[in-house]
Amino acid sequence: MPTRQMTEDDPLEDFEARAVTLDGVAKVVRVTGRGPAVIVLPEMPGISPQVARFARWVREAGFTVYLPSLFGRDGAVPRVEDGTAVMQRACVSAEFRAFGANRTSPVTRWLRALARLAHEECGGPGVGAIGMCFTGNFALTMVLEESVLAPVVCQPSLPLDDPAGLEIAPDDLRAVAQRLDRDDLTVLAYRFAGDKWCRAERFAAYTEALGDRFVGRVLPDSAANPAPAPFFAEVVASPHSVVTAHLVDGAGEPTVAARDEILAFFAERLAR
Repeated sequence: MPTRQMTEDDPLEDFEARAVTLDGVAKVVRVTGRGPAVIVLPEMPGISPQVARFARWVREAGFTVYLPSLFGRDGAVPRVEDGTAVMQRACVSAEFRAFGANRTSPVTRWLRALARLAHEECGGPGVGAIGMCFTGNFALTMVLEESVLAPVVCQPSLPLDDPAGLEIAPDDLRAVAQRLDRDDLTVLAYRFAGDKWCRAERFAAYTEALGDRFVGRVLPDSAANPAPAPFFAEVVASPHSVVTAHLVDGAGEPTVAARDEILAFFAERLAR
C-alpha cells in the first residue's frame, strides 16, 4: 500500500463513492476491496486520512470495505475549527444521541440496513463492523442485524455526559446480549487508560451487561501517538483513537498490535 501523508487531505481516489438509499435515507458510502464485507464507521470529525488508512488496511487484509460518510468533509485533515463545528452539529442532530444514557441512536437502523446490503453484495458467512469514538457503540448495536458476526468497539465516547453510561436502549442491549450468547459471538473493544472521553467506567458497564462476551483491551497512554492532528491534540486532548489518530505505525507498537488483532478477528469470523 503506497505511503500517504497524514497531514494532507486524502482524495480517497481508490474508493468508489456510492449514493446508497436505505429505508428512504440516502448517504454516501465509499467502497473498496474484495472479499467479505466490513463496515468501517468513521470517528469524529469524519473520514480523516487516518480513518482512510485504517480502511485500506482492512481492504489489504482481504475484505470489501464499506465506509459511510456520517459527518464532516470526507478526506479532510481534522483541524480545530472545522472539527469542532462538525462535532457541535452532530451533537444536536436527530440521527445521534450524544447525551443521556440508555438511548439508541436512530442512525443505527440505517447502518444495520447497510450491513444487510453489504452481506447480499459480498456473500460469505457475515459482516464485520468497527465503530470509533462518536460511532463506537454503533458497531455493538449493529449486532441486532443477523449478518453482523464480528463487532469491534473502539473508544466508544457516547453518551458524552455520563462516563458510565451506554449509548443503547435497555431493550436493545438485552437483545444484543442474547444474540451474542445464542450465536457464540464476542465483542472486541479498545481504549487508552487515560482517555477522558472513554473512561474505565464505560468498559465496566459493558462488562456488567455482556459478561465475558465483552473483551476489553486497555492500552497504556505511552503507546499513543504524541503528535496527532490538531483536532485530536487540542480538542480531544488525551490519548483516544487507538487505530487511527493515535496509532503509531511501527513494528512492535501496541497500537499496531491492536490493529492486527482486529484484522485477525475479522479473518476468523468472516472466513468463507
